[in-house]
Amino acid sequence: MEPGDTARGGIFARSWRRLRRPSARWSVLTLVVLGIVIGFLATAGTQVMVAVTGTDKFCGTACHSMQWVAQEHKQSVHGVNRTGIVAACHDCHIPHQYPDLLWYKTKAGIKDVIGEMRGVISTEEKFKKERLRMAKHVWDEYRDNNSKNCRHCHELTPQVLEKQKDFVRPMHQQVLEGKATCIDCHKGVGHLAPTE
Repeated sequence: MEPGDTARGGIFARSWRRLRRPSARWSVLTLVVLGIVIGFLATAGTQVMVAVTGTDKFCGTACHSMQWVAQEHKQSVHGVNRTGIVAACHDCHIPHQYPDLLWYKTKAGIKDVIGEMRGVISTEEKFKKERLRMAKHVWDEYRDNNSKNCRHCHELTPQVLEKQKDFVRPMHQQVLEGKATCIDCHKGVGHLAPTE
């Protein structure tokens, strides 16, 4: 094919030319309506998938390797407490705002599927062996984002600090001053902390 020959070209060149050319078959209104319908279906489908994959049932049963974590969570203070408020997997591990939520779920989903296929934590023994490595990954993530997901539910302000017990105030004052973050002290609130 000679340079500048537009009659043929590769699949991308032909597709690009078709996309730029007005349609002889469809009216502009039809194309606009079709675009709106496809956009709506894509948005609704995304929302349904986020909701379906965002439940504790899905997180604790879809991946064989998460069954041990799910049982720990049910026994933790985030699973059972005096107020009856339960923090689900998504509340702690997934960002709450779009587009961060979709980007994070995509990355985590790919990583989890690959890990599941490789059998990295396919038995409880393997899981326990990898617990510290996985926990450090989550702790680093929380430090990097200033425990953003913790703060989605737990508000720490000077007014809250005044109502707390004396022995807790100095530690939480450091959080208010930006010298510490939640995960620095609160490891093992949703799952057992590594013993190493």
